[in-house]
Amino acid sequence: MRALISGASGLVGYQIARTMTARGWRMVYLGRNPVDEISWELGEDPDLPPADVLIHCAFDHVPGLYRGGEGSDPAGFRHRNLEGTLTLARAAQRAGVPRIIFLSSRAIYGSQPPGQPLTEETAPDPDTLYGAMKLETERALNEMVTLDFTAVSVRATGVYGEPPADRNHKWHSLFEKFVAGRAIKPRSGTEIHGIDLAYAVMRLVDAPPGAYNASDIILDRADLLSRYAALTGCTGKLPLRADAGALNVMLTGKLRALGWTPGGMSRLDQTLPQLAQSQYAVLQESA
Repeated sequence: MRALISGASGLVGYQIARTMTARGWRMVYLGRNPVDEISWELGEDPDLPPADVLIHCAFDHVPGLYRGGEGSDPAGFRHRNLEGTLTLARAAQRAGVPRIIFLSSRAIYGSQPPGQPLTEETAPDPDTLYGAMKLETERALNEMVTLDFTAVSVRATGVYGEPPADRNHKWHSLFEKFVAGRAIKPRSGTEIHGIDLAYAVMRLVDAPPGAYNASDIILDRADLLSRYAALTGCTGKLPLRADAGALNVMLTGKLRALGWTPGGMSRLDQTLPQLAQSQYAVLQESA
């Protein structure tokens, strides 16, 4: 099986590409890095080779920011990401690629009543430009659907896991604050490992088109940092626990019905030692 993938140098695309390669997929990278086989950036109209699927993870944003990633150029942010995605999708259609899998976001749901679970039927109500742009892109891709070209949107929650060699993992700044003894605000959220997101993508290559929630664990910062402290010996002050009852949990029954089973807290505990210990050693040396 061959997949085209954009954004494989990013935190999410890297984990998807690496996991699918390990499962026997032939991954063809689109981008501007030396490892990319097809030179491309958002907004360009490439000539694509045939493939079984296009996985679109590329996203133009201020480094380190997703929500708020528009910086001082909201119009350009929207245009580059929306129109860039549609241009790439049209190139895939021309090449006979039968499906695009678009990396969307839970941000399309926006602010919902406290405690209300999120299903794919929950009415989207984005409260950021990021979420609005993702939702607009989902809808525009759905309008492109034909008998020979279908679209799937993966509404992913926060993604964690091993980053590319030149990038920090998603909790790098949080761990840094904890080691430095700085106050940390309570927060609870939903997370998914990049490996489990990749497994979801593989399930969606032949699944019915449409939108799918992708989420796994509920993780409180107090629990995450408690695990970090146990691994490193750090004695920073743990934050208070957040109000878990107010959290909008993402339900993933639609994806699980396809046979998808994520790794849960066991996946976190397998991953955290590598993320924590290597960073902690560096922080101790610089202290």
